[in-house]
Amino acid sequence: MTPELYAALRAEGPGRKSIAVNAIDDTLDHVPFRQLPQWLKWWKIASKVRDKLEAWRLEATYAISDAWKALRQWR
Repeated sequence: MTPELYAALRAEGPGRKSIAVNAIDDTLDHVPFRQLPQWLKWWKIASKVRDKLEAWRLEATYAISDAWKALRQWR
């Protein structure tokens, strides 16, 4: 990755509605962590934390839904 490409990614911004999200995710998949600029390292860490929190939220939602269905069938 060249500094110009990193600058272009940074200019697009890390917003979830940005088209650059896919480009940034692709960059994070293919460029070793130690070679990323500092701002992109923080993006990768924040992205992993956000993904883990979303996974936990979904697991809790499914567990509550399954428990609710089991209670309704038990009656």
